[in-house]
Amino acid sequence: MKEVFLTGITCTGEPHIGNYVGAIKPGIDVSYDSSKQSFFFVADLHALIKCQSPEVVYASSLSITCAWLALGLNKDNAVFYKQSDVPEISELCWILNCVAAKGLMNRAHAYKAAIEKNNLNNNDPDYAVSMGLYSYPVLMAADILMFRANQVPVGKDQIQHVEMARDIAARFNHIYGELLTLPEAYIDAKTPVLNGLDGRKMSKSYNNTIPIFLEEKQLRKAINKIKTNLQEPGEPKDPDVSTVFQIWQAFAAKEQILEMREKFKNGIGWGDAKKELFELINNRLKEPREKYKELLSNPSEIEEFLQEGSNKARAISIPLLHEIKQAIGIKDPRNFELKLKGYV
Repeated sequence: MKEVFLTGITCTGEPHIGNYVGAIKPGIDVSYDSSKQSFFFVADLHALIKCQSPEVVYASSLSITCAWLALGLNKDNAVFYKQSDVPEISELCWILNCVAAKGLMNRAHAYKAAIEKNNLNNNDPDYAVSMGLYSYPVLMAADILMFRANQVPVGKDQIQHVEMARDIAARFNHIYGELLTLPEAYIDAKTPVLNGLDGRKMSKSYNNTIPIFLEEKQLRKAINKIKTNLQEPGEPKDPDVSTVFQIWQAFAAKEQILEMREKFKNGIGWGDAKKELFELINNRLKEPREKYKELLSNPSEIEEFLQEGSNKARAISIPLLHEIKQAIGIKDPRNFELKLKGYV
């Protein structure tokens, strides 16, 4: 039986090179691994926690899908879908809400960070905290458990999400029987977390990202904005504390990394280092950029692709939800229809 690999991408803006290095490229690599069944989803329901602009959420869902396709997703061995197109996820989310402990939700990093920020600003602890933010780990658990995922790729700062999904699944199984698969966090130590233009973690929240498909002129301008120190050309530089080198390392081949490390040791100027970084990234993304623009100009084809993905996903989610509803004592009114379609 194949291992199930699952990851989601929140659609709150254009994908950036941090997304590419940390999630898209490793995910695409997995899509070519015949020993794994991979699921990738556009997390548009999660996006509503942070973004209340319908235009941004919809445009971002198309942009993210086009990015994965342009960068080489293996459509034959991957199920790619939009979260909201699989209604069983939302239904499972409510069922899991009924077994998830409030104390567990209180410990979620995002909720604790919101409380800490409110306390620092002398606001009520729950000021501006929506139920979406508070209970998002349950929706995340539903995303994972719906497809019996064995491996969920996350950064070290996101391990808690998978651990909470395990806790919720274990509680459900204890009450109703062993129906849900307990997932494992998958951490690839070789996958870097890129810094952004200001030296902090690259994130839309910090407005310090480099979008993947910037045109050449804008890409060059963005790379030139990367924060560096005041060392002059000719002065040896430490590559291990440099954002320029870190990004170079994420895109370059082994030999190129060794060459650039030597150039840093020999005092390459920041202007020259950034010029070489631009050329490296631009050459890597030039062809996908054109493919991306072509795909983005045909939104109906993208919607059709997403619908095909949701149909494949629902072929799995419908029968599992049926089993779950039987176990919890809710008769599924679609039982006859499900049998007709061969789901049960």
